[in-house]
Amino acid sequence: MSITTSFDVNRIRQDFPILSQTIRGRPMVFLDSAASAQKPRAVIDAMVGAMETQYANVHRGLHWMSERTTEAYEACRDAVATLMNARDRSEIVFTNNITGSINLMAHSYGRGILKPGQAVVISGMEHHSNIVPWQLLRDSHAIELRVVPITNYGELDMEAFEDLLRDGKVGLVSITHMSNVLGTVTPAERIVRVAHKYGAKVMFDGAQAIVHRKVDVQALDCDFYAWTGHKLYGPTGIGVLWGRKELLEQMPPFMGGGDMISSVTYEKSTWAQVPHKFEAGTPAILEGIGLKAAIDYVQGIGYDALAAHEAALTEHALARLSTIKGLTIIGQAQDRGGVISFAMDGAHAHDVATLLDRQGIAVRAGHHCAEPLMQRLNLDSTARASFGVYTTHEEVDALATGLERVRSFFK
Repeated sequence: MSITTSFDVNRIRQDFPILSQTIRGRPMVFLDSAASAQKPRAVIDAMVGAMETQYANVHRGLHWMSERTTEAYEACRDAVATLMNARDRSEIVFTNNITGSINLMAHSYGRGILKPGQAVVISGMEHHSNIVPWQLLRDSHAIELRVVPITNYGELDMEAFEDLLRDGKVGLVSITHMSNVLGTVTPAERIVRVAHKYGAKVMFDGAQAIVHRKVDVQALDCDFYAWTGHKLYGPTGIGVLWGRKELLEQMPPFMGGGDMISSVTYEKSTWAQVPHKFEAGTPAILEGIGLKAAIDYVQGIGYDALAAHEAALTEHALARLSTIKGLTIIGQAQDRGGVISFAMDGAHAHDVATLLDRQGIAVRAGHHCAEPLMQRLNLDSTARASFGVYTTHEEVDALATGLERVRSFFK
């Protein structure tokens, strides 16, 4: 890893080989990191190196190669525990992505701990991955699903949130820590205080938040926290669920198979200790090794430097985009991260994204897996620019110039 102690975005960009490409004869401007971030050379080298020099299945082998691969894979669990300030490495459960983490919660906590008649609270700005699993639980397990409304600024209505909890029936609050559409950062510590006051546990969907700011689960005092590797500059195919150990121990397994058992007979099976109770089958070995490299990379930069860089980018982008006639920035939350959605008068978001792509600028367009939020905003879609550690002010300026050209096209 070749990170310097001072934040030099041009130096950092050299660590991402994909960014040297040209698209349609123009320098690539990649503004779609909220969907999936690019990977630094350190991640690529770690995964290729493992395939070339030390690959074997993990945990069960007694030979040298398996033991070495197991050490490299399990080092990722230690890295995640350190990253999140977990009390114990056994509190880190690996899944395939954050969707897998939330589905694990809906199945194991929802069906195993919650009782029919209890309620789960989500918010009006959730990704489908934090809506659909709870709908399935509602329909199969007689759980009530309650939704916290958002204000016209795109922030949680905290008074309405507390009102939803007052009857004491809420067993779990599952809310985004940062909206993938609005960029809104929710008041996590306050959410936890209010929920615990009424006896509810709290899980955060941290897919976006952990990319942009330090997450300390002890300071948050939450009960569960989920995120996914590919947004934090790591590979796809690996996600994380952190949970308090005493709660994980109470929960039944999500899937059955190898590695999650202590013993098996035809009459009954007993389960392995956490976290392995929730990790059936051969895990994402190379992906775990890659995620460890990604965490090391981010830690090498430091969250303070990363957050300062992205805050400056976001401020610059909001200022530049606000000068474009006919363009509306969606959401005006006071606390927000490096995700900006926008709509242009007379132009569909898909057309905006297509015309930007012709200029070598990659943004996302659509409902961003948040259809209920779009309905609340009276929109069918938005275009979205999202920033990463490698994004520059010049790329933000290129986006603004590109949008001016798009506006001229639709005049």
